[in-house]
Amino acid sequence: MLDQGAPPHQQTTAAASAPGVAARLMRRKPVERLVAEGGHGEGGQLRRSLGLWQLTMISIGATLGTGIFVVLGQAVPKAGPAVVLSFVIAGFTALFSALSYAELAGTIPVSGSSYSYAYATMGELVAWVCGWCLLLEYGVSVAAVAVGWGEYLNELLSGTIGVTLPNALAHPPGVDGGVFNLPALIVVLLAMAFLLGGAKESARANTIMVCVKIAALVLFCAIGLMGFKSGNYSHFMPLGMGGVSAAGATLFFSYIGFDAASTAGEEAKNAQRDLPRAIMLSLAIVTALYVLVAAVAVGARPWRRFNDSEAALAQIMKDVTGQSFWGTLLAFCAVIAIASVVLTVLYGQTRILFAMSRDGLVPKVFGRVHPRSGAPRANTVIVALFCGVLAAAIPLGRLADATSIGTLFAFGLVNVAVVVLRRTRPDMERTFRVPLSWVLPALGFVCCAWMMVSLSAVTWIVFGVWMAVGLVFYFVYGYRRSRLATDEGLAVTAEK
Repeated sequence: MLDQGAPPHQQTTAAASAPGVAARLMRRKPVERLVAEGGHGEGGQLRRSLGLWQLTMISIGATLGTGIFVVLGQAVPKAGPAVVLSFVIAGFTALFSALSYAELAGTIPVSGSSYSYAYATMGELVAWVCGWCLLLEYGVSVAAVAVGWGEYLNELLSGTIGVTLPNALAHPPGVDGGVFNLPALIVVLLAMAFLLGGAKESARANTIMVCVKIAALVLFCAIGLMGFKSGNYSHFMPLGMGGVSAAGATLFFSYIGFDAASTAGEEAKNAQRDLPRAIMLSLAIVTALYVLVAAVAVGARPWRRFNDSEAALAQIMKDVTGQSFWGTLLAFCAVIAIASVVLTVLYGQTRILFAMSRDGLVPKVFGRVHPRSGAPRANTVIVALFCGVLAAAIPLGRLADATSIGTLFAFGLVNVAVVVLRRTRPDMERTFRVPLSWVLPALGFVCCAWMMVSLSAVTWIVFGVWMAVGLVFYFVYGYRRSRLATDEGLAVTAEK
């Protein structure tokens, strides 16, 4: 409030003074402004070309493949046969968060996903932290999936031409004599090539790959049941509930697909209607397939024989049939399936950076849109090169856990955001509403926190270092270049 007894020039100065540091950190971006800016970038605009079918396929494409084709071999040694329960727990945790995502995606249909939701509800600093976690989630996820792709490529080469890549080029440093994981880099560059053609063309390629991967998993279940032995479930939980939760935390990495669908908000034809439907439909399909395939896999092979294998399903089919053909066929399908995960997750990463660039929090190069293709080309190339090199140089296990903690943190914030927006903007039109008001979002937040605690100390150290680097970047770059800060500065100058 102004001092009524102060001279007029002092009153003007007080009225025009810039907000303090705390106020700037908590500034929120109006929902109406977020929606109005949708699709607009530097020099061009994203094209609205995706319907419900394409959005659902993007969500399934980003989810289905990694957890079952690759990370299953990492998770079974942690939980034993109870890995089936780990998938169920991870799926329920994802469901609570998916409900919150569905409400917010229908209310704020933009590319930034949980970053934009946090910006509208909890302020710029929280939004930055969320966005920085998403960069960890998506960027590292692309790299982790690409590592597993190389394992199945070797299985395919072995079964078809009897030749495999030398260990020096097939593994990252420190793993089986690896020096540089060349296949991991190649699949990221292939995904980059598709994305440079535009969202519609990428979605078409992804749909074909998703159909192939679903057919492959159905085939695996049919063959795996032939070798099913109930005795493999005799010691269901050999490592206790701690092992189940640890495996679930690792497997949660496999449920980020619906988050990828929410990043397509500015390229969907009818985002408010189709995004919530795509998120819920894809999660139901993926969870059912995950649990079914995991149950068959553990029934067909004793859990102690998984031994961190990254091509476990192909090996199981070989063991059951006694023929290399079926394992080779599955390896072929897995190569296609995992490539679709790389494609869709890389897509989500570029769109989140696009939204952050438009807000001024990261350099403008990430927000430039090519006028002919309607795609952020420079953004795509930079992200692909970074993720490709990361995939070629770091082992899968560390990558999967780092992705999980970033995912869980971002999902936890989304559960908070949906409650905050209900209280601050109860009048807004919502095409989907989370049932039971605040109860399910609260359960989602608690589940995310519980699974984060289950992760290793090393993962927490990596996460802490990542967050520290992110905060330094924000205060050095984003704090002053934020579009909201610039607009406030212009308003203060105009008042003066």
